[in-house]
Amino acid sequence: MSLSLDQILFLVIMFASIVLFITEYLRVDVVAMLIILALALTGLLDVKEAFAGFSSEPAIIVAAVFVLSAGLSQTGVTDVIGSWVTKLSGKSEIRAIIVIMLAVAVMSAFTHHLMVTAMMLPIVMKICKDEPRLHASRLLIPMATAASLGTTLTLIGAPAFLLANNILKRAGEPALGLFTVGQIGGPLVLAGIVFCALMKWMLPKTSGDDESIKNFKLTDITTELIIPSTSLWIGKTLKELQDATAKNFTLQGWLRKDTFQGIKDFEAVLEEGDIFIIKTSADELISFDGKQGLVLKALHKFSENKDGQTSLAGEERRLLKAVISPRSEFANRSISQINFYKLFGVVAVGVWRKSGWISSGIADVILQPGDMLVLWGPEEKLNGLTLHRGFLMFLPFYGTSKNRSKNKISAVIMLASIAAAATGILPAYLAFVAGAVGMILTKCVDVEQAYASIELKIYVMIAGVIPLGMAMERTGVDKLLAQQVLNIASGWEPITMLLIFFWISALLTQILSDAATTVLLAPIAVAFAKGASISPTAAVICVTVGAVASFLTPIGHHGNLLILSPGGYRFSDFLKIGLPLTIILSAITCFLALRTWI
Repeated sequence: MSLSLDQILFLVIMFASIVLFITEYLRVDVVAMLIILALALTGLLDVKEAFAGFSSEPAIIVAAVFVLSAGLSQTGVTDVIGSWVTKLSGKSEIRAIIVIMLAVAVMSAFTHHLMVTAMMLPIVMKICKDEPRLHASRLLIPMATAASLGTTLTLIGAPAFLLANNILKRAGEPALGLFTVGQIGGPLVLAGIVFCALMKWMLPKTSGDDESIKNFKLTDITTELIIPSTSLWIGKTLKELQDATAKNFTLQGWLRKDTFQGIKDFEAVLEEGDIFIIKTSADELISFDGKQGLVLKALHKFSENKDGQTSLAGEERRLLKAVISPRSEFANRSISQINFYKLFGVVAVGVWRKSGWISSGIADVILQPGDMLVLWGPEEKLNGLTLHRGFLMFLPFYGTSKNRSKNKISAVIMLASIAAAATGILPAYLAFVAGAVGMILTKCVDVEQAYASIELKIYVMIAGVIPLGMAMERTGVDKLLAQQVLNIASGWEPITMLLIFFWISALLTQILSDAATTVLLAPIAVAFAKGASISPTAAVICVTVGAVASFLTPIGHHGNLLILSPGGYRFSDFLKIGLPLTIILSAITCFLALRTWI
C-alpha cells in the first residue's frame, strides 16, 4: 500500500491532533486552531476551506443553541422544570429515577447536556436531602446517563450529530432532519430508563456530598424584603404570598411596625411596609427587582435618598462577600451599630451563617466570627473596604439575575425555533439563529449574557475538526482506510460491521471528544458503507451514537465528572452500569439503523 505525499501529510496531522487531544497538553480549541493552520500551510486545503468551519452550519447552530439555553435559564424556565421534577419525583426510588431521567433527556435534546447536568445536580441533591429514603448515588448516574442519551433525540442535541450531518451531505447523502435521529434515540432513552430503574441495585447506597459546592457557597442567605406602596401584595393574604414565592425563598419571620407577626397566620392580610425575613439563594437575591411586588429592604432604604434603584444588578455597583475575622472589631456588634453605609459607603444586603438560626431583622443581627456579609456598593468603595482588617477574606459574589416575567416569552421563542426547524419552514441553522436573536431583542437575555453563554472552546473545536474531515475526504484517506476494513471484514454480516464501528467509536470517545471521534470515523464509515452496500446514513448514525452514548468510564463524558464527587462514586461504579448498558445500546442502535436506513 503506497501513500501519496498528501496522504502522509494528512496522517501526520491527524495523529498529532489525536495525541494532543488525548494528552491535553494544549487546550482543545488551541489544537483546533493548529489543525486549521496545518491544513492551510501544507496546502491540503486552501485558506477559505480551512477556515470554513467557523461559518459552517454545525458551528452556527451550536452557538445559537447556547444563547437559546441562556434565555431559558435567565428567565427561570429551567427552574420551573426543576421544581416540577422535584414534585413529581415523590419518595419512591424507581419513580424518582424515571421522572428525573425523562425530564433530563427531554431537556438535553434541545440544550447542551452539560448545562442540564449542572442545573439538575443541586436539584437532585436537594431531593435526596429532603427524602432520607432516596440516595444521591442511586440517582446521579441515571441522571447523567439520561443527559447523554437525550442528545440522541434531535439533530441539535449534540455537536457530533451536526458534524455527522455535515459529513453525510458532503458525501451526497440526504440531510438529517431535526428529529430524524430520534428514530434511534427514542428507543435508546426508553431502554436507558428501564435499565437504570431495574438495575439500581448495582449502585451503592450513599448520600454523597460535594465539598466544592458547600465551601463558601451562599445557598442560605438571610435578607429582608419589604412591601412598597405600589406592591400587588397589599390586601392579599400571607398564604397567597407563600404559595406564589415558595420556590424563590423560605419565609423565616414577618414584621409589621417593628412587631413580629405569626408566619402561620395564613389568612392575615398584608399591608404596605410589612417586612419579611427570608432565606434565599444567590441567584434569587440578585433577581429581586420590584416586579414581584417585593423589594430588598436595605436597597429600598438606600434608594429613598438616592437613585430609586430596585435591583442589585447594574453596571455602577457590585456585590462582594466579606467574612468576619476571628478578632474583628465587628464581632459581637449588630449591623445597625456598625452602619456600613456611613462608615464605608456600602450596604449590607444579606448575611450567611454556617450554623445557627437568624430570625431577627438584618439590622439587629449580632455578627460572629465566620459570618459572611453580602455587601453592595460602588466598585471603588468595595475596593477600599478590602484593606480593612476586620474581615478575614473577600470573595466574589456569584449570582445570576433571573427575569422571570419573560419566562413565557422565552419558552415560546424556543418552541417556535424548534417548530420552524422541524417542519422545514426555515433551515435549522436559520431557525435557531432567529430564535437566539429573538431572545436578545425581547430582553430574555442581554447581549453580554448571550456572548458569555457561548462556549467558545466548543465552537472553535467544531470549527477546527470540520476541515480535518474535509481533508480526510480530499486526500482519499477515508477510502483508503475503509478499503482496509473491507479487506479484513469481507463476507461479514452488515450488523457485525456496524457493531464494530459502534464499539470503535465508543472506545475512542473515552479519550477524545464525541465531536472529534465522529469527524475521524464518520468519513471512513461512509466510504466503507458504500463499498459494502450498506446505507452510509446507518453507518454514520452508529458511529455517532457510539460517540455520544458510551458510558464505560467516568471520563467518557464531562457530565460524569460533575457527579463523581457528589455521588461518592468509584471508577468501578460507572463500569458496572456503563458496560452492560452500552452493550444493550449498541445492539439496539445497529439493529434499528439497518431497519430504518436501507
